[in-house]
Amino acid sequence: MAAMMSMSSIMRRYVSSSSAAAAAASSSAIYAHREYQPPLLRLPNLGAMIANTWIASSDVMPTINPATEEVIADVTVGRAKEVNAAVEAANEAMKHDAPWRRMGGSGRSRLLSKLADLMEEHAEELAWIDVIDNGKPYGEAFIDGQLCQSVFRYCSGKAQNSHAQLVRPSGPLVTPDTVAYVEREPVGVVGAIAPWNFPLAMATWKLAPALAAGCAVVLKTAPQTPLSANRLAELTIEAGFPPGVVNIMPGDDETGRLLVRHDGVDKISFTGSTEVGKEIKSELAGTFKRLSLELGGKSPLIVTQDADIDRAVDIAQLGLFLNAGQCCCASSRIFVHASRRDEFQDKMKRLAKSRRVVEGWHPDARSIDPHRWPQGPQVDKAQFEKVLGYIESGVRDGANLLCGGKRARDVGYFVEPTIFTDVQDDMAIAREEIFGPVMQIMTYKDDDEVIARANNTVYGLGAGIVTTNEHHARLLAPRIKVGTVWINCYDTFDAALPFGGFKSSGIGRDLGDASLETYTEIKTTVFGAPK
Repeated sequence: MAAMMSMSSIMRRYVSSSSAAAAAASSSAIYAHREYQPPLLRLPNLGAMIANTWIASSDVMPTINPATEEVIADVTVGRAKEVNAAVEAANEAMKHDAPWRRMGGSGRSRLLSKLADLMEEHAEELAWIDVIDNGKPYGEAFIDGQLCQSVFRYCSGKAQNSHAQLVRPSGPLVTPDTVAYVEREPVGVVGAIAPWNFPLAMATWKLAPALAAGCAVVLKTAPQTPLSANRLAELTIEAGFPPGVVNIMPGDDETGRLLVRHDGVDKISFTGSTEVGKEIKSELAGTFKRLSLELGGKSPLIVTQDADIDRAVDIAQLGLFLNAGQCCCASSRIFVHASRRDEFQDKMKRLAKSRRVVEGWHPDARSIDPHRWPQGPQVDKAQFEKVLGYIESGVRDGANLLCGGKRARDVGYFVEPTIFTDVQDDMAIAREEIFGPVMQIMTYKDDDEVIARANNTVYGLGAGIVTTNEHHARLLAPRIKVGTVWINCYDTFDAALPFGGFKSSGIGRDLGDASLETYTEIKTTVFGAPK
């Protein structure tokens, strides 16, 4: 293995506006010329973590602050040598005589709880890392961290309470003294691949249930946003996880392919685009590796004739503009009853035009009220250009650009909050996942029409209904082919609520008991009567 990286060689600092002297003295005071700046921040180790040891690769990649377009740091890229070492370490940790296997559910529960406590202790630091690396508003990043803590605590309880089911078989070939038990055991080594849109949260959604189930994990992070997972990895060492149980592998697409193809990996858990999910599924077609996929979406939000329009507008803006539209379940297709179209469009336009588009450390971005979060940048130049390309496509196809549609600021990957009306179902902006702050408003006349159009998509991740008639909502919800339906709310998540999709939106579930099941195999042990 390569030599361990020295902390002094990988630490850089962002300088707080409260310290002019420090800004003047520091060669990396890259925010000193701006009105608002993030606080003093020590970056985490920039290597790969393998068996609780930090490893520097000869290959590195820059991670960029999307609000400033400036390089934050150069991060290790895991190649075959590093991936092989991480998978080997994970397999060592899964041996029956290894500390991880010997500690059992109660030991795993203690470590998960300790890690949640450490995340709570370092909550502000973890949030600021995602602000700088991903671009999201501080308040949003902080709330993400709170959900992460709850997921680790939820899984801690599940690890503690794991048990076998005792069964007394019966039948012509069974003696009266025969007993059996049915239990879940860990699937083995998990190759987890996390996306860039919710870096800390998605790392947590994979690590927590896999660890609670007793698996060892090699987590491959997104090249755009590797930093918060590396800080989380430092906390796993501090919490006391044995070497090899948690391995963090920064890298690019090729790193992910190496992990997917590795014979030492028993299960792949991937969150990302449907296109890449299809590639992974095809890659594993000749194997018996377990697989779970949380993929893309094109989620409908139905505003009924009797809806409270002010509430509908508020829900729609949260469902679409959250995280600058970079959310797999974003409510990008808004179906408004024709009789309420003008009122909804007028109010939605006013709200969109009033939204602030700012850096994640701006004072306006520090609210922890989701309905007051401003909009940050797209994660990188490629995503920024993709979103602008979809806006151009919508204009070319004849949709009405109600507001927005342009770059929002001279520096940073900011796009104006954008709304299209008069959108037809066959337009690219209505069919394809944009992953940006681009809303499409369409109208409908009756329930049968809107259900047919809502389901007319390859995706099936999420949907919303806004109505004052609960009975009506209960009739509509079962007809929508998606994994989650939100009624008079949106993006409501909880550690106990399974999340995942139908159709091309994925296989399996994150969160809840269902997530733990995807990291286990069922074993039946039968005891016959001794002679």
